[in-house]
Amino acid sequence: MSSKPAVTNFSIHPVIKERWSPRAFDGSPVENEKLQRIFEAARWAPSSSNEQPWRFIVGLKGDVVYDKIYSTLVEFNRLWAKTAPVLIVALAKKSSTKNPGKENKAAIYDLGQAIAYLTFQATADGLFVHQMGGFDTALTAKLLGVPDDYAVVTASAVGYIGNPEVLHPNLKELELAERKRQPLESLVFQEKFGEPASFFMDTEQ
Repeated sequence: MSSKPAVTNFSIHPVIKERWSPRAFDGSPVENEKLQRIFEAARWAPSSSNEQPWRFIVGLKGDVVYDKIYSTLVEFNRLWAKTAPVLIVALAKKSSTKNPGKENKAAIYDLGQAIAYLTFQATADGLFVHQMGGFDTALTAKLLGVPDDYAVVTASAVGYIGNPEVLHPNLKELELAERKRQPLESLVFQEKFGEPASFFMDTEQ
């Protein structure tokens, strides 16, 4: 299985339609030029006051950093993440660079945008990204020497999609399951909270 495109109500960009979070990776190394591109894409994400508070620590399978990141994952994520050739930890700088001593309240939001840009570029290059919240952030900070001014926010597995047959049976079921999302009418409102936006009444694709 190489693709599990979203079944959308309206036409969207193919990169967004094709993006999803597999657990089965084939283990093939990711080319340096593709790693360069995904982080270049992240570099150009928007950020409040152009603070660019995101930082990334990258582990390539076989190196010490990869093993350290892997050791912080919860057991469930360890079951499948071991097939990914790249593990990434994403950090957000808590304080403002432009206003020393002040908190950057947009830091985690901006980091999320950077990861989204990274993910879309990865998808365009035939890669898949699976983001994880299931890991020990305090241990990660300790093992990777993260300064106190940086929050460890998320981890991600990156690589080429693999065969679901390599997964534990329970994980294989998740891998093959239909992708679902809440209806737009419950997410986007107009006039007041809970009132579906009127433009969704136009069903033209």
